[in-house]
Amino acid sequence: MYINLYLMQGMLPSIAEHFKVSGANAALVLSATSFSLAFSLLMFALISDRVGRQGPIIITLWLLVSSNLLLILVQNFDDLVAIRLLQGVLLAGVPAIAMAYMKEQLSAVFILKAAAIYIMANSFGGILGRIVGGVLSQYFDWQQSMIILFIMTLLGVGLVQYLLRVKTWPLTSNRDASLKGLESTAEQLFSTQVSPNASQAALNPVATQVQGLSQKAKLAQDIAGFLYHLSDKQMRLAFIIGGLAFFVMVNQFSFIQLHLMAAPYGLSRFQATLIFLCYLSGTLTSYLSARWIAKFGSLPLFKLALGLMLLGSVLTLFNTLSMIVVGFLLTAAGFFLTHSCCNAFVAIRAQSHRAKATALYLCSYYLGAALGGPYLMVFWQQAQWPGVVLGSVVIMLLLLLAIVRLSKYQKCA
Repeated sequence: MYINLYLMQGMLPSIAEHFKVSGANAALVLSATSFSLAFSLLMFALISDRVGRQGPIIITLWLLVSSNLLLILVQNFDDLVAIRLLQGVLLAGVPAIAMAYMKEQLSAVFILKAAAIYIMANSFGGILGRIVGGVLSQYFDWQQSMIILFIMTLLGVGLVQYLLRVKTWPLTSNRDASLKGLESTAEQLFSTQVSPNASQAALNPVATQVQGLSQKAKLAQDIAGFLYHLSDKQMRLAFIIGGLAFFVMVNQFSFIQLHLMAAPYGLSRFQATLIFLCYLSGTLTSYLSARWIAKFGSLPLFKLALGLMLLGSVLTLFNTLSMIVVGFLLTAAGFFLTHSCCNAFVAIRAQSHRAKATALYLCSYYLGAALGGPYLMVFWQQAQWPGVVLGSVVIMLLLLLAIVRLSKYQKCA
């Protein structure tokens, strides 16, 4: 899924050349996909609550395979953007449902660990997609690249369907000793959970059983579920924090490629995409985040993560490749720590309508990615990379305000 989402980011110079648009305009391909993905997450949250988790995941992935055939045939940039808008809808199935699916399959003590591994896998998929995109843009033409993408997606979706059909067995009490501290914390965090068959009405006013309700009543209840989370000030701030962080990070990686291909660096398309290997610092922090959240809590880590992103952005202003690499290693680490904290915060705070809470967070997250491209494009056109850094710092100041506000609410709780 994430290879399909981010492969185009690694191919931006090739897209610009093939479709005869500027490099900055080529970045709109990523923004378009993120935009349709953001709002489709809400739709899939409703669907999965009605028809189950596995079905929508499998169906949307096979439709994604089919849509990749259209990329082989596309002739102009406007059609490419339209296809990527469609693919954004199809790509929403997995992230909208995955966390809720894991929560149903795993016991409470393993949720933090599973969420951390899931985010780590997302990071690795993002790295692989962008690097593959760089390889394809360097050595293959557009049609050849899209044929390779189609084959990769076909094989991947076939594997997913096979694995989802394998029976999942309940976890036993034979746990690794190294997880005991994490499990103790998780048991406390999830101690308010009830059994899957119990009524959720006791947890909040809008969480009632949907069995036997009319379609109109079910829709009203679904809307009430979204409004319930949106009425929570702390939830809203978590959504904003995740969205603003992704707003900056993912689009910085788009424009840095153009910066590295220009003088004085003059890197090739493939060489420029190697900057995405800096995501590996984010992969590491995602993996470690479960223990850190359990030990320190989300709020101190939010502040640390913002500091890393700010420092990383400033370091890229030094005109050496080594400083740019160090800067992006820090930015990626800070972003994925923020993302992990937001995921954990939302999962723990949402005691009902969990799929809707996750969908709202991811909607904000990907909406940030969609809006960040056009926003930073203005700064790029006016002042190239220093302008992108300036625009990013402005957004990080807003991110700081959101973190401070969330801290105040937590202290008053």
